[in-house]
Amino acid sequence: MQKPVEPKKILCIHDLSGVGRCSLAVILPVLSVMGFQPVALPTVVLSTHTGGLGTPARMDGSAYGMAALEHYQTLGLQFDCIYTGYLGGEAQVALAEKAFALWPAAYKVVDPVMGDNGKAYSTVTPALVERIRSLCRAADLILPNYTEAQLLLQQQPVTDELDDTAAQALADALQPLASNAVVTGLPLGKYIGCAGTGADRFVIKKLHISRSFPGTGDLYGAVLIGSLLQGNALSAAADNAAEFVSLAIQGTPYTQDTRFGVWFEPLLPRLCPLREEPEGIL
Repeated sequence: MQKPVEPKKILCIHDLSGVGRCSLAVILPVLSVMGFQPVALPTVVLSTHTGGLGTPARMDGSAYGMAALEHYQTLGLQFDCIYTGYLGGEAQVALAEKAFALWPAAYKVVDPVMGDNGKAYSTVTPALVERIRSLCRAADLILPNYTEAQLLLQQQPVTDELDDTAAQALADALQPLASNAVVTGLPLGKYIGCAGTGADRFVIKKLHISRSFPGTGDLYGAVLIGSLLQGNALSAAADNAAEFVSLAIQGTPYTQDTRFGVWFEPLLPRLCPLREEPEGIL
């Protein structure tokens, strides 16, 4: 009989929004379907995401997060990957820093959530940008969007269109900060693209769809990380993620209220890893 293999554990340090397909509500099902065991560590719990649904009820998770990390260490848990997202202040950045220190062998991915569409979020201070920049230096892979890449590079964010050469140059400029980087949400004429740097340099483009949804960056990151841990090269993982997000957007009815995110659920079977049937099972 085939010996069962314990799934790889991924510590997901992100916010949790009760309403809206984003952050942990997207990441947990995607990584589970891809054959991994995601462990949720909410940085903040919100009644809804912050994109057009009013002012959400909010509960900070910093104290809980520190206690949870200590509990996991006491249990002797080992994480194969640590994936960080929204960190709403320096106390929450400390959660990620502690996790990195406790599990130094884990593959560390930082999505430096700080802004979008050429603007930093209202809660993002220069001190927080510097703290997240420092966190990126400890990562194996960072996943900034166009705006966040410019903030990390201490540039004034713009939304100008790029060509392939400029997109690649932007990603390459991040390499002194992190050994591998994928910059997402790059406007490339009639395409939307991502650019990667490190051992695997690339520009990937998909036709731009004129619809905007919350949570697509989280969906992209989860599929990319799952694909990487399944053994794909970074360029292949980035392409898998971009294609999945594109299909999810295309599959979401135009009558859907965009504030509630894309309908990615029907596409989840595409992410299931191929497995051989155990011997003796019909």
